[in-house]
Amino acid sequence: MMASPLLPTQAAPADPFAGHPLFSLDSVYRAYRACRKRKRGTLNALRFERDLEENVVGLHEELSTGTYRPGRSVAFLVEKPKRREIFAADFRDRVVHHILVGELEPTWERRFIHDSYACRPGKGTHAGVDRLRSFTRKATANGTRQAWYLQLDVRGFFTSIDRAVLFDRLMARETDPAVRWLSETLVFYDPVANCVLRGARRREFEALPSHKTLFKAPPGRGLPIGNLTSQFFANVYLDGLDQFVKHELRVRFYVRYCDDLVLVDEDRDRLEECAVRIEQFLHKELRLELNDKRRLRPVSDGIDFLGYIVRPDYLLVRRRVVGALRGRLERAEESLRGLGMGAMPDGREVFPWPRALLEQVQAWLCSYLGHLRKASARRLLDALWARYGWLGEYFDGSGGKLALRCPVPRHARRLSEQLGWYRGRLPEHVLMLRSGKLWRTYRPADATIPGADREAPQDALRRLPVSFPDRCVAGVVTPLLRQAGVPVAWIDETGRRFFEIAERELVCRWSFPRRALQ
Repeated sequence: MMASPLLPTQAAPADPFAGHPLFSLDSVYRAYRACRKRKRGTLNALRFERDLEENVVGLHEELSTGTYRPGRSVAFLVEKPKRREIFAADFRDRVVHHILVGELEPTWERRFIHDSYACRPGKGTHAGVDRLRSFTRKATANGTRQAWYLQLDVRGFFTSIDRAVLFDRLMARETDPAVRWLSETLVFYDPVANCVLRGARRREFEALPSHKTLFKAPPGRGLPIGNLTSQFFANVYLDGLDQFVKHELRVRFYVRYCDDLVLVDEDRDRLEECAVRIEQFLHKELRLELNDKRRLRPVSDGIDFLGYIVRPDYLLVRRRVVGALRGRLERAEESLRGLGMGAMPDGREVFPWPRALLEQVQAWLCSYLGHLRKASARRLLDALWARYGWLGEYFDGSGGKLALRCPVPRHARRLSEQLGWYRGRLPEHVLMLRSGKLWRTYRPADATIPGADREAPQDALRRLPVSFPDRCVAGVVTPLLRQAGVPVAWIDETGRRFFEIAERELVCRWSFPRRALQ
């Protein structure tokens, strides 16, 4: 850690912060509860929770005695949307991050301008896009006059932050010695000196441009991407820029999300002057440089901001976002076809039901659909649903929330409950349900099924065996099902049991006759 004037030069008392409410057991436990939200199932969170009492008391003692030091971070590379390095702090260190941010945030929230939208309560990307869109409407008088926008971003922002400048800004009005000590400990901690590389070698990190990696950052520069404190510190660091733009330059229409800032005005020359003065301010006060890819264009061209093309009267989704979604859908379809999805030579249309894969697809597809639904993308959504016909087989989005059409009934712990649950959701299907070494047949309540072959469905259904082993599936049961022309759902045992009752899940659906998969 970098030397600091706050570090004592003589022996400190044994418990310099004993009894301080910031480091109390209640405070540490509340921070733990906040830290584990949506991450309780991760390995580090489970390890911390396994010895919860010991870990909470240990953190309390280290903070109270002033002996706390951050542990190892895990460094790895992400490829999307572009290659960058991430430093993930250990779970116990993230608990400490929540303690500090929880203490500092209320004070700084009162100081931050309204139109800063990154990592703040009640803000976010959608709120930032909505605000920018309202600014474009006001600046153009609802499209009746021309206006311009200036878009700037900081070159290598996180790796260029000067920690001494950041610490001075944080402590300008802070007098509490406990807060000052913990802030200093976290601000001046160098994650590169004690990190574990995951999924990549050191030379891959060093192959990144010098302004994109902490491994090449000058001494005293850079914050790790991936920590709660880094996100909060970034807002504190650029608050000086926000105040300068609003109160010195007196720009009315100004939005910032992290290091991406947009100014809108009717006067193009004024925006050019603002660009020069902002660049001077960043260099002199914050020791930062602007990226060369600045944009000064008419608002009517559309503003590329936070994954959208923002126009006064509508939003469009960026092509890069649509391309990424199509790529993930293609890979998901390839995985499903590898598991047996598709039109088979004998006329069956087979839909396997790999629960783990479908839950993964559901997770990232919900995120993309939330992004698309914010924009004018109705035709795009319809085109995706038509191109990837399997989406309609697996997912139902009619209620506004993407849900699996027939997920595993975790609550059904009796055979009769499981059968009733599937019958309620697949009323037109013949259910083939495994029970031990045999499959059992459960016909639909109404054998006259829409779309079935009218010549002999009743006879074929009557001739289906009540129970049969695996060896009869291909030679006996499948021809009868094909003759009946009815949809079939195969429900297998998972291998887990609830007392004496086996858990079952849908593993495959067949449709007769074949429908084209687009």
